[in-house]
Amino acid sequence: MAEFLTTRELADLLRIGERKAYDLASSGEIPCVRAMGKLLFPRAEILAWLNASRSGPQVAEPPLPPIVAGSHDPLLDWALRESGSGLATYYDGSFDGLDRLKTRSAQAAALHIHEEDGFNVATLHQMVGEAPIVLVEIARRQRGLLLAPGTAGISGFADLRGRRVILRQDSAASQRLFDEQLEAHGLNRDDLRALPGCARTEEELAIALHDGKAEAGFGLGALAGIYGLDFVPLLEERFDLAIWRRAYFDPPMQRLMAFLHSAPFTARAAELGGYDLSGLGTVHHNGASG
Repeated sequence: MAEFLTTRELADLLRIGERKAYDLASSGEIPCVRAMGKLLFPRAEILAWLNASRSGPQVAEPPLPPIVAGSHDPLLDWALRESGSGLATYYDGSFDGLDRLKTRSAQAAALHIHEEDGFNVATLHQMVGEAPIVLVEIARRQRGLLLAPGTAGISGFADLRGRRVILRQDSAASQRLFDEQLEAHGLNRDDLRALPGCARTEEELAIALHDGKAEAGFGLGALAGIYGLDFVPLLEERFDLAIWRRAYFDPPMQRLMAFLHSAPFTARAAELGGYDLSGLGTVHHNGASG
């Protein structure tokens, strides 16, 4: 099924006329997106809107898809495979992961959103309120500038002017932070020689640098050694997993969580470098509503 409904499809779903569908959109009563002069209606949000308006006895919620969305992390990605969790992944950035968590098209989202007073909590609450979602710390990670082999003269953001840089997609928390740091140093994307395409994952960024396609990228220190890159550490961030509480207790997620506390996981983190697991398992938010 298409992710977005047309006005006619919405009208058919609700058994109303198209004029009424337009009225609902213009009054703000129903979720909609205006793009290229057209109205589109996100299917998942429309269904959630309908469910919120229902009355009568409650029935069991449909199962959540066994998908971990959000930010790519090489350590977590390895753990998902090695644990035998059976969980699939869809990496397109922290903000995309939050959208998928909200619409229940994923049961968990990996996040590293920098906030004024911390990480992830305020943005998660803004998106889902007190929904029954638990936010669990995985690790603290070193982030900074990854440099292609042989690159000289870059020790911080101020040195990126005129350099070949690979960017991430706009739904990635690292890209939003990168843009903020550029602005803080009196720069913007136009001051860079940015590649025309973006890296969709942390590993794609590192591979592009290893292959000499760019001189620098804003990435994880954990990937420097694997791909033979230089690394300029600039900050530490907290990497969390936001999980629907009812999925947290299902066998796939329990297998993953148990593996995160195992000796092989600790050894892999040490091997990669750039991780601090001292806060692993700390719950930073636990939504109250059921």
